[in-house]
Amino acid sequence: MSSSTAARGSRRTTSSRGGRSGSPRTRGAAARRTVRARRMRRRLGWFVTLGALAVLVAVMLPLAKRAVVTEFGLPLQYAGTIRQQAAEKHVPPALIAAVIYAETKFVPRTSPTGAEGLMQVEPQTALDLAKRSGATAFSVSDLQHPATNIAYGTYYLRELLNEYHGSKLLALAAYNGGETNVNRWEAQARAHGHDLTIAEIPFPETRAYVAKVLGAERRYARTYPRQLGYR
Repeated sequence: MSSSTAARGSRRTTSSRGGRSGSPRTRGAAARRTVRARRMRRRLGWFVTLGALAVLVAVMLPLAKRAVVTEFGLPLQYAGTIRQQAAEKHVPPALIAAVIYAETKFVPRTSPTGAEGLMQVEPQTALDLAKRSGATAFSVSDLQHPATNIAYGTYYLRELLNEYHGSKLLALAAYNGGETNVNRWEAQARAHGHDLTIAEIPFPETRAYVAKVLGAERRYARTYPRQLGYR
């Protein structure tokens, strides 16, 4: 082999190995693989982000639902007992439910003043009611039982409605603020030629209580017509 031929062979060899390696088809396939890999990474990133959002929603939604129920919900328990007592004592079932809602939101407790149970019945009031109703085996501890508490609370509501000639406003004001106070407020209103209104109730707590119960009564009748026996 001549030196010129060897030199040309050396140049061909060097040319084929230097610069951009592979054929155009090979280089195109590699480029497409790179693009697909980038797309897959972007999609994977979206999936990870969406997965994290889904987990966050799954965690936060029940908390949000509980917050809504606590703030705006209208709980109802012991519907059967409420219907029974409403029928026996001729008190609207929604009114009984609304009183329980305003007093305890259906969570039985003892108040700082000693009122007991769902409807916050005062022990002395219950003892007086027991005597008038002919109960012979009543104990104050019985007020801790929901059915007994609802029975006595409803009995008291019926007596107040009778005393105030069916006026829910006056009966509820007496349930919260006491009959002596309501009699005085009613007398003052009549001295001015009109019936007592919610706005004229001097005790802010009693004023708010009456408005709350009357509003809740409408909501219970509308929200639970079947459970409370309205249809």
